[in-house]
Amino acid sequence: MTSPDQLRAGRAVPRLALAATDDETLVRTTIVRVGAPYRWPSATWSDIAWADWFADPRRQSFLLRADGDVAGILETTVHPPWEVEIVSFGLVPEYVGTGIGGHALTLAVRLAWNLDHPTLNGAQRVWLHTSTLDHPNALANYRARGFRPYRTQTRGHVPSSG
Repeated sequence: MTSPDQLRAGRAVPRLALAATDDETLVRTTIVRVGAPYRWPSATWSDIAWADWFADPRRQSFLLRADGDVAGILETTVHPPWEVEIVSFGLVPEYVGTGIGGHALTLAVRLAWNLDHPTLNGAQRVWLHTSTLDHPNALANYRARGFRPYRTQTRGHVPSSG
């Protein structure tokens, strides 16, 4: 996405809010809750991998809350001087299928466009990756919000854990 005007907002859900957090334990727990059902690699990271993740000064963490309860996660990484990557975005299992995903992504994209970071000179591109390891509706939600495919890659099969 190369302009905030390309964002097509999802149906508003007033009880949702995104807020920055430095609580590494809560971020880690939330990412694992979001990603485990889809076999995200981060769901099985070691303590060392998590320490590296949190040590990256370009990264910022945000919790999505619904009426105060943790409903999801947004992780951004700034790629100076003008790009913001949505590294992780998703809902915890109890909020999947409740109709909040479109608005949650709208909030995430708006935040990414307006991100305040010392190495960012005003975002000119907001982007993300998706894969078959994401929720089956993720790609449709990304497209509905205005994201377009930039590149498609085929990689080897990810073995199941069971």
